[in-house]
Amino acid sequence: MKNSLKRITVLIFAVFFSNIVFAEKILFSASRMSGKTGEKNTTTSLSGNVYIKTDSMEIQADDVELSGDDYRYIKADGKITGKNFDSNMEFECDSLEFDRITKVAVLKGNVNLDDKDNNVNVKAQIINYNQETEIAIIQIKIVLTQKDNVCSASYAVYYKKDQMLELSGNAQVKQGEDTFRAQEITFNMDTQDITLGGNVKGTVTDKKSKSSKTDAASNTESDNSKQDKDKSKVESGQSSDANAGEKLKDAEKSHGE
Repeated sequence: MKNSLKRITVLIFAVFFSNIVFAEKILFSASRMSGKTGEKNTTTSLSGNVYIKTDSMEIQADDVELSGDDYRYIKADGKITGKNFDSNMEFECDSLEFDRITKVAVLKGNVNLDDKDNNVNVKAQIINYNQETEIAIIQIKIVLTQKDNVCSASYAVYYKKDQMLELSGNAQVKQGEDTFRAQEITFNMDTQDITLGGNVKGTVTDKKSKSSKTDAASNTESDNSKQDKDKSKVESGQSSDANAGEKLKDAEKSHGE
């Protein structure tokens, strides 16, 4: 009991001291807590429905470890969901590490990141995000979607402020029915301009030609319909002429009698 009270007191003191150094509050809740203190390092472990909130980030996870001088590092594991208030991003992943001084977060394992400001969604295995520069380094099994664009690669750099995306390693961008492939692709997500470099390939749909083919097919159907109508008129006229001829013969025969 005394050890538990001591750990709680240490944590409260550390959080209070952290507020003085960083001017940032750390709020938390969990089912269980344990910790240890040292001259240079203090570690606190939280487990079971853990909730952590700082001025810039909110995290929910199965387990969280706070460590380093003044709880500089936050490490989370298991069914992680969270929000970055400064960048207006939401995320899911299997593990997370966050440095409260450098403002760098490393998300690993089945990462799903939503940039709410720009309607950009990123799925990957590793995302290293710098909150200060708003640059994300994305790795492994990347799929990034924006509007009707679907981008994939092995490695990518996403510049949130400039809305630029750099792709490399089996890089591909799909825009609707069009597909572009290259060793390296730079994509301006504002203007939708694409720059390709190295072993460039692609397929582009000629929308104008497609429209012309549709119009031609429509005109052909219209011409066929017109021809059918003209044919019907001719047949009708021929039938009328035949009936008139028979009537004329009958009239002549009657007159002769």
